[in-house]
Amino acid sequence: MIAYRKLVSMKSDGSENDIETDIERSLKQLQQVNSQMQTWVSSGGSEVLSHTLTRHMEILQDLTQEFYRLRSSLRVKQQHASLLDLRDFDRAKFDVEESGDSEQALLREQAAISRNSGQVDTVISQAQATLGALMSQRSTFGGITTKISNVSSRIPTINHILASIRRKKSMDTVILSLVASVCAFLMFIYWLSK
Repeated sequence: MIAYRKLVSMKSDGSENDIETDIERSLKQLQQVNSQMQTWVSSGGSEVLSHTLTRHMEILQDLTQEFYRLRSSLRVKQQHASLLDLRDFDRAKFDVEESGDSEQALLREQAAISRNSGQVDTVISQAQATLGALMSQRSTFGGITTKISNVSSRIPTINHILASIRRKKSMDTVILSLVASVCAFLMFIYWLSK
């Protein structure tokens, strides 16, 4: 992963496919090991092994997310470089004076279309990277919720405090909606009396 990170930060030399294949193979092996561990833990493993499995699954998730983020970044860099090369190619080949020649117009239009499709690909890859980041945040928050529920089930006092907070929150919601409805009703009466 460190070598791949260095490769992404520098100019690529074409060796990224080999490293990507090695990383994907290693991630699959780690996934298989985690699956075997999970089978073993579910068949009566100890609590320590359960915590170890949880930690290994978190590490796998972190490594997978890091790999996909780095790969997406590398793809964006490659597309950006190809767009710059294409733009230089377009200027060198198609920067001619305006003329009535239909072939020249078609070539200029084709170059414009290829530039635009490259820009659309860049935007799509950025959207995919954003989606990956949002999914990562979602899984992080989901993990936090799971950990809080585990803690609350283990310690009844915390469970009682969390239940009190939920009741207070729902009571505040009810009071706020009552106040809003009374205000709306009074405004309606005021509007009718005017």
